This record gives sequence, C-alpha cells and structure tokens, in this order.
Amino acid sequence: MADDTPTSPTLLDRARASDSEAWSRLIFLYEPLVRHWCARWACQGADADDLVQEIFVGVASGLASFRRDRPGDSFRGWLRGIARNKRIDFLRRRGRNPVAQGGTEALLQLGQAPDLAAEADDPIEQVSELYHRALALVRGEFEEKTWATFWRVAVDGLSVDAVARDLGVTPAAVRQAKSRVLRRLKQEVGDLIA
Repeated sequence: MADDTPTSPTLLDRARASDSEAWSRLIFLYEPLVRHWCARWACQGADADDLVQEIFVGVASGLASFRRDRPGDSFRGWLRGIARNKRIDFLRRRGRNPVAQGGTEALLQLGQAPDLAAEADDPIEQVSELYHRALALVRGEFEEKTWATFWRVAVDGLSVDAVARDLGVTPAAVRQAKSRVLRRLKQEVGDLIA
C-alpha cells in the first residue's frame, strides 16, 4: 500500500533513539526467532539465555549502523548475521573452557533436545510468526468489529464481498477496516519484518 503522507517513526527508528518501549516491542517480536535459532544450534537452558542476551546486546550496539543499502537487505538477515557471529564467539569461549557432561543430568538434557532433523528452518514460517507477533502489538488499539473485519479478510483470506455480506456492511467499510489496521501496523513496525 503506497502512502505519501509521513508516518510516525517506525519501531526501528524509535529503538535507535533508545526508546525503551520500542526495545521491549522489538524483543517481543524477535526473541522467539532468536531462541529458535539457538535451539537449532543445540544451545539450550542458561546457555541459550546468555546467547540471546549477547545477541540483543550486539543488536543494540550495532543498530545505528544498520542500513538497507542493497536489494534484499533485511533486518531479519542482519539479525541472523549478528546471531551467527555471537554463536561463534560463544563456541570459542566454550572451547577454551569446556564443560564436562555426563551421567543422569546429561541424559536428561539430551532428552529435552529438539529433533533437529524433523524441524525445518522455514523462513516463511518464521516471517508468519513475526507478523502474528506484530499484530499482537497493535491489537488493543482497535474496536472488536474493526479487528474482526480486518482478520477475516487479511488473515483468514475471505473475500471483501463475503465479509461485507456476513457483517451487513458495505465492501468499502471492509476495505477501510483492513486499511486502518495495516496502516497502523506499518507505522509500528514499518518494513522491519520484511
């Protein structure tokens, strides 16, 4: 949707300006994805907590220099690069100070490890999860009828005409509800999720 009017600063811009609410929202959006990557790397428990924290410290220190200079540049790709680098640092530190594993505790930890062969690293699924989390950020700003109308068209994939018939409103009202929610979502997260 093209919009020539200026919008409020996006989540990324607010995070760059050290807005604590923006940081909370950014972490709400991306922590599950970062934890997913940690699990794929067989990093769990306190180690995963430490690695996630190191990754977000890296994001905080490098966010001012993040740019989308080339086609295909994305925040998610940049974040994954930071995560990979922090993982390498983590493994180097661990290599210098190996942790001995064995006995019942090690067996219990192995039993909790995800089946990495069965789990696909599906970027479409990851983006879908990010969109759903972004929607949760703005959900409370809309009346129930507006939200339900938006959800039925944008998420459930029903046609504008079908939703208008079901709700007893005009197709223009359905399009307007969808547009209002999408516009607010864009104001909040911009193209951060792309």
